[in-house]
This record gives sequence, structure tokens and C-alpha cells, in this order.
Amino acid sequence: MIQPFAALMPTQEHVAKVAAPPYDVVSEAEARELAEGNPWHFMHVSRSEIDFPAGTDPYRDEIYAQAAENLQRMVREGILKRREKACYYVYSLHSGEHVQVGIAGLASVRAYEEGRIRRHELTRPQKENDRVRHMQALDAQTGPVFLVCHAAEKLTELLTRLQESTLELDLRAHDGVRHSIRVVSDPEMIDAISGYFESIDALYVADGHHRSAAAARVAHLCRKANPNHTGDESYNAFLSVVFPENQVRILDYNRVVRELGGLSRADFLQRVGREFHVRESDAPVRPSVRGEFGLYLPGKWYRLTLPADRIPRDDPVGCLDVSLLTDRLLHPVLGIEDLRRDQRIDFVGGIRGLGELERRVDGGDMAAAFSLHPTQIAELLAVADAGLLMPPKSTWFEPKLADGLLSNSWQELGV
Repeated sequence: MIQPFAALMPTQEHVAKVAAPPYDVVSEAEARELAEGNPWHFMHVSRSEIDFPAGTDPYRDEIYAQAAENLQRMVREGILKRREKACYYVYSLHSGEHVQVGIAGLASVRAYEEGRIRRHELTRPQKENDRVRHMQALDAQTGPVFLVCHAAEKLTELLTRLQESTLELDLRAHDGVRHSIRVVSDPEMIDAISGYFESIDALYVADGHHRSAAAARVAHLCRKANPNHTGDESYNAFLSVVFPENQVRILDYNRVVRELGGLSRADFLQRVGREFHVRESDAPVRPSVRGEFGLYLPGKWYRLTLPADRIPRDDPVGCLDVSLLTDRLLHPVLGIEDLRRDQRIDFVGGIRGLGELERRVDGGDMAAAFSLHPTQIAELLAVADAGLLMPPKSTWFEPKLADGLLSNSWQELGV
């Protein structure tokens, strides 16, 4: 299920220059700003379009070639170094009072394909294809997948013991989150970790569906291209960090839409009122219970409440707020059904706050915004265990893992 690996890591001396947010949580403009004046910022690897003029197609072949060159240069210059032997890594996140501690390793592609590593979302084809091309160009995975597992006393005891491992990296990122990585090199502890994860029934993809799906596709391509394939190569697994489900934190994942389906503001509110109780609000609406939503139109917030008898109780997907909004409003009123492909809708992580929803609408970029109550971790596990899928962008996990601290390369770099 999980195996150790020889990670490509920055030294403590350079970690502050290297560490970056995940590639898909910032815009191109934000990526450029983060990396400005810093050639070692990992955005040069994960979002290498920032090395080209603004507006350059991010899916051009040259973009991926530049990412590979940037990674190789970081190795040649000693910014990143590969460990000599396979290890596990204890990855701790501290965000204010919130603390979570996980184990980084390589998750089996076979376990993913067999359903022992369970998904809860489909992917957007363009984003998945992008990560396939990125991995192929780099011969490496540079963004860890965020996995969760059921909490257990044995796991708690194991994590407590692992806190005694050597502290390798310690960083307070630009957003104030502290990232700490300890290296587990003791053979007995490595065997204990591998044995524990092999003994459990399932792991769950929390954040990183595109990266895990892309890794599975790349593994197939690598197998076909390798006449000496044995199954032991590191491309048969994907870079991951596993956290107990009782430690993780899910924020709201909100929606913004570009137009009102040809309806006037008054007609739109009237249509919405057929399904929801609609009340004006003098303050931004942060929903606190299932079936409650915030709606923001230019200059004004509204509280939408779906009557309880319209919420299906025996459907683990249909009862989710992200489903209720699509099924009761986005599809019937605005004609938005396929959230994966419809360009009229976009998604805003809860870490950006409700003010970001107001900014997107009042700036004229969007016509309306919807705030949602966060999906609960128990809901995610129930959907995955049932073999079902949530709507896209149902969960926003916070804090995020950093890119650049741990990478999985299946080629010798810097030569």
C-alpha cells in the first residue's frame, strides 16, 4: 500500500527559497508574484509558464521542457539533494492552534486501481492531462497527494514514536503555516510503517485527484516504454502524505458563476425562490447547517434555505450541499450541469474568505457567488466507501502541503 523512497529534498539552508504552495491553488499572476526575484522558488518547476511572457499558453511543449530544466538546474546547483536510501518522512503541519501529523511515502498505483486507495471525485480532463505531461517531462512527481486513513490507536502510537525521528526541514511559509519534516531511516521503524498500512483496508484521496489519476496513467506509459520493467520502479507508485482522518480540516469550497442564464436579477431571485426560502442579509452569509447557502449578487447578500423535506436522507451524494446546490439551482435555473467542463462556473477555496466572492462579483468578473457549508470528513469517507463520487470541488483541505519539500524522481537528475 505504502512504501519508502529516496526523496529529492532541499537542504535546510535553501528550504525557505524553494517551498511553494500547491501548483493549482494560485493563479498565474499569483505564481509570478511569489517567485519574483527568486530563481529557486518551486513555482519555476510546478508552474513554469511564469518563465515566459504573460499570456503564454501553459500547455505548450516548451513549458514542460522548461520545468524539467529548472528542476535539473536546482539539483546541479545543490539546491535539491536526493537521499541515498529509501526512507519514510513525518510531515507535520501547524496552522494556528491546528496541528496534523502524517507519514510521507509512495502509494501503490495498483492499490489505487484496485480500489484500496479510494477516490471521491472525478477529474477535469485538461488538468489531468497537464499533470501527465508534467510528470513525463520531469520523470518525477513533485506535488504530493493528500491521503487520509481511519484514525486508530495503533496509528496514534506509531506517530508518537516517529516524532523522535531526525528533524530535517523546518519552515514557516509565507502564509504562516509551519511545515516540519522528519526523516525515518531506522529499518525497524520503516518495516513498522509499511506493515501498518498493509494491514488496513483502505486509504482515501482527500486532495490530489488529478495528481493520483495522472500518476496511474504515467505508470502505464512507463511500463510500456521499459523493456526491463520489474514492478519495483518508483513510477509504479505516487508521492503521498497520509494523515489520520480525525486530524484533518475541511473548509468550504464555494462557487461563482459568470452569468445568470439570461435572467434579470429579479427573475433570477424569483426562480430561486421556487426551491429555497430567500432572505436578504445585511452581512456576508457563512452557512452553518446542511441545506443553507449564501448568495451574493452585486452589492447584496441573501440567505438561501432549502426545506428539509427536499433533502434526500438516504443518498450519500445527493444529500451533500454541493449536490443540492447543483441539483436544485445551478442546473435547473442556470443550465449548469457538468461542473467539470462548463466554463461558466469557477470555484473559490474557503481559505480566501467570503470577501473574495464579493470581489469576483463586484469586479464584474462574475455575476453571482454561492457560499456553502463545508463537506464533513465522515461524508467523504461514506461516499468513497460506497464506491460513489462527489461533485467536482467538494472539499477544500487546509492547511495545504507544500510543493518542493519532497519529490519522487525515477531518473538520476543533474547529470
